[in-house]
Amino acid sequence: MPAPCQVAQKPIDPPEIGRNGYQGFLKKFEILKKGIAPFNSRKLPCDILVEHDVGLKMRDGVTIYVDIYRPPSDAEKVPAIFSWSPFGKKLNGIKFLEMMTPYDMGLEPNTLSGLEKFEAIDPADFVLRGYAVINADTRGVGDSEGMCVIMGSQEGEDGYDAVEAVAALPWCNGQIGMAGNSHLAIAQWFIAQHQPPSLKAIAPWEGCGDLFREQFLRGGIYAGNFFDHISKKMIQGRQGMESFREMWKRSGGVANPYWEDKRPDITKINIPTYITASFSSALHTMGSIRGYFDVTTPQKWIRFSPYQEWHDIWAVPKYTQELLSFFDRYLKGINNDWESTPHVRMTTLRFGSQDAIVDEVLESYPPPQTVDKAVHLGNGTMSLTPTGDTGILTYDSEQTTSSARFTYTFDQKSRLCGIPKAVLYMSCDSRDDLDVYVVLRKLDKHGNPILALNVPWVSIPPNSIEEIPPEKATDLLLYMGPVGMLRASHREIDPSRSMHPNYPFHPHARTEPVPAGQVVKMEIGIFAMSVEYEAGESVQLQVSGQTPQIHSFKELEGRLGNEDNRGEHKVHFGGEHPSHVILPFFEV
Repeated sequence: MPAPCQVAQKPIDPPEIGRNGYQGFLKKFEILKKGIAPFNSRKLPCDILVEHDVGLKMRDGVTIYVDIYRPPSDAEKVPAIFSWSPFGKKLNGIKFLEMMTPYDMGLEPNTLSGLEKFEAIDPADFVLRGYAVINADTRGVGDSEGMCVIMGSQEGEDGYDAVEAVAALPWCNGQIGMAGNSHLAIAQWFIAQHQPPSLKAIAPWEGCGDLFREQFLRGGIYAGNFFDHISKKMIQGRQGMESFREMWKRSGGVANPYWEDKRPDITKINIPTYITASFSSALHTMGSIRGYFDVTTPQKWIRFSPYQEWHDIWAVPKYTQELLSFFDRYLKGINNDWESTPHVRMTTLRFGSQDAIVDEVLESYPPPQTVDKAVHLGNGTMSLTPTGDTGILTYDSEQTTSSARFTYTFDQKSRLCGIPKAVLYMSCDSRDDLDVYVVLRKLDKHGNPILALNVPWVSIPPNSIEEIPPEKATDLLLYMGPVGMLRASHREIDPSRSMHPNYPFHPHARTEPVPAGQVVKMEIGIFAMSVEYEAGESVQLQVSGQTPQIHSFKELEGRLGNEDNRGEHKVHFGGEHPSHVILPFFEV
């Protein structure tokens, strides 16, 4: 199904042998023998039959190509697990880690076989357990035909067709699953909403659920430089791909049928679903949570991970075995007690030199122990009771180092666990709009902001955050706290579509400029959090006109600034301007 409007295209590089794992159009099969290490990584644990460049026909006649990794014997039919994304289909997991990440995100040498697709499961783990793994080059990628499309109804329908095509292959038992993180997780929402009959279980590990509101235009503020960068580095094809930047320009920055097509209807998903989320993700946290809220099956699980997603999917054997058990239950019908797995498991970050508390079982999410409390802003302070003070704090919206800061200090050991929200009364004398960013930072007992490590401390050489060199201190490795953002002219809220009272749904259907100098109320949803505080430590709300997030890649330095803001922003508090932040206090 084509997009609901004409889609702008941009060129991408054609496939090049040796780049991102591409080996040419092979159209052959081979058997990789147990014990060999063909990609200078770990030895294969079993024989693996690889079918290269198997063509699957889509309903509009386009052919996409997949690689199939499966047991060599056809004596017993096996289920298949799809890895679906545009980042190439072979030999690029290790390559992209080495290219993009500090310390290989804590992966030890020989953790992976080298067969893995980026952000996907390692075929060596799953073929050993009697599965086929299908690595796809999606429409327009590699040698697959058509123009590359990213999410939306077209990718959902392609996934439906591919699932059913593989289910009909003679070696397959007709039971299909999907797994992977980031793009591979998001794609599962789009494909599973179409309910392909052979798709029996999905495992979207870290996947946003609305490309407009969570990735490209969160809060109405365009943030496409990140995807422009990774698409240039990582996507190869022969017919170009859709241009999000041009579609944003054509839409005038508001939602339209094109962007609404990039929001899947997760309520249509009714098969077993194993979700992960992390608080450190700059993209996927709230999509993972909405996925858990909205899938309509009781057979759903969510695990909050303390780790960056690539470490979680590749470097924690416990969770690989969990994923295998999940698919054993729903693709093989093995009665393995999977249903006793707790439906909600929480992680709580402690920051600094302390590893996180992991796998805490909760009754539901948000936890029933959470009490949302309004914490009122004062002159640099926050208080559970209004102080009676009124005033204004200002910051230079054009400077990355300028912010208004409000601090609440805990008098006893405490925990914030749930979904926070900032309610701010703001004005600007220099422009009829404001782009506002907020972040909740953790401060130590001396009032210094501290960071959390996104991998276990034992997995990287440094022993403290201070020892991490600046070029490695990216948001892949370090987490500063949950972030929210909103353009004032996009402040309209549709409560009927809000996933939680503290996470407003903004229709972005129109703009409402703010006359220069006029005070406007802004309700800013902040990504979920679970953070522990000792007595004397603090949570600080920082309000600014530039993104507080650390850059992911050195190539993006200087390219993430907001050039739309002008002059001073004013945060009004007290009296008729009761600015506050709602914090989720976890009370035992």
